[in-house]
Amino acid sequence: MITGSENESQEPDARVSRRQLMQGALSTGAVLAFSGASALAGGERQTAAKAGADPAAGQASFIAGAAKRIITPDPLLPVSGGLGMPNPVKEKRGDLFARALYLRNRSGTALIISLDLLGFPSVLAERVRARVPKVPGANIVIGSTHTHSAPDCYAFPDGKGGHTGDLAFMERVCVLAAEAANEAIERAVPAILHTATDEARGKIAYNYYAPDLYDRRMSVLQVRNARGGACIATLVNYAIHPEVLGSEVGILSPDLCGPLYDRIEAKAGGMALFMNGAQGGMVTADNRLLDQPSDPLRGYWKDARTWEECERIGGLMADEALRIVDKAPAQTNPTVYCGATMVTFPVDSPELWAVVTLSPLKYPHGDERTIRTRMNCLTIGDSQVLTIPGEALPNIGFYLKRAMRGEHNLVFGLTNDAFGYIMTKVDFRSFPAYTYISRVSLGEMTGEILIEQALTLIAATPAPDASPQSGEAGKSPGDKVDRPGA
Repeated sequence: MITGSENESQEPDARVSRRQLMQGALSTGAVLAFSGASALAGGERQTAAKAGADPAAGQASFIAGAAKRIITPDPLLPVSGGLGMPNPVKEKRGDLFARALYLRNRSGTALIISLDLLGFPSVLAERVRARVPKVPGANIVIGSTHTHSAPDCYAFPDGKGGHTGDLAFMERVCVLAAEAANEAIERAVPAILHTATDEARGKIAYNYYAPDLYDRRMSVLQVRNARGGACIATLVNYAIHPEVLGSEVGILSPDLCGPLYDRIEAKAGGMALFMNGAQGGMVTADNRLLDQPSDPLRGYWKDARTWEECERIGGLMADEALRIVDKAPAQTNPTVYCGATMVTFPVDSPELWAVVTLSPLKYPHGDERTIRTRMNCLTIGDSQVLTIPGEALPNIGFYLKRAMRGEHNLVFGLTNDAFGYIMTKVDFRSFPAYTYISRVSLGEMTGEILIEQALTLIAATPAPDASPQSGEAGKSPGDKVDRPGA
């Protein structure tokens, strides 16, 4: 167990054999590591003191800072929507960004980084963490928006002995993301937290495989300057594929996230950032042309792949986020706590194993076709946040939110890693429609391992603060039940 110091090497070796994983000995597959109140007696407190990060010495003070960097390549690079060759582009619509939000209280520290990319593997995330010395690496969560109109950061094998990525671009993203993170730390000021959750209204998202099977809830975390109330940052958490444009129209873009950021920053001030949710299989942007069905019997429509549709959906998401958070009560001294666990997954997919073993990024892996990745569970005031290292199907997201203990429960998908689709064993290869997502999943047991380790991590993470509205402390796992439409 680590105590929140900067020395990442204290994290215990959580490797477990493939046989143990497949036989269900999941409880041995991970060791929890936390950086909470006890951490402040060690290296984290010394780091903060050196950085001058706690301006209200001797008081329980919550501080926050935000910063961003443009990561758009110049000249433009081909864009990727997944495995396969990237597509050339002729223009850009909006810039790609690295956006960082730093949160700290005497209880702990969290640094959240959002990147306008398809995915950002852990081997690159570790390069970012190494450049941010003032925050323990396990407390830095790095997610991708999953735009399908950005360059490949996986370096997929091209089948010809080469790969599909631009390594110089990837390194530049790491440098700029770290710059944004370090600036966010330096800009931190006393702050107040507002958090809220509600169903997002309007034509925003749907499930391509089964239109009504998706999570309509949007959670919004907003921090404001305690001295004057100016907005520092607004974080939006919602499950959706930002693929209005896709990778085949010749445009590099943050997709709908660009208009989302612009509208929030214009209306509320500060910096906006987006963290995706459980959007796998296949929760996507609702750009359907409902008067133009392509297969009425099976429920498929033609769609609008235009920048104007990005503006419509992103703008609507922004308006909904601001509506949802508008009357959220102030949390003046919210707890900040970041737990972490290393999880081992077997890799059954030949396609994904080829990425692991043939990419020039040199992904760490086990001899028995396994990989390891980090999951985090954060307490931020009256909310809990769970990170997922890929694209979990929405039923997994619903289940884990129901087990979480916050007044508001957020799932950050595609965070700390991006290992394809994550589904339960009963969903794996269960429908013809699931053929593709099963093929680019690590394997049949991925969802089972993720759920068990997530429940262990949630249970070990301190309960969130009492809700300013209800006055109730965080619930025990299983106490909360999702009631759609309630």
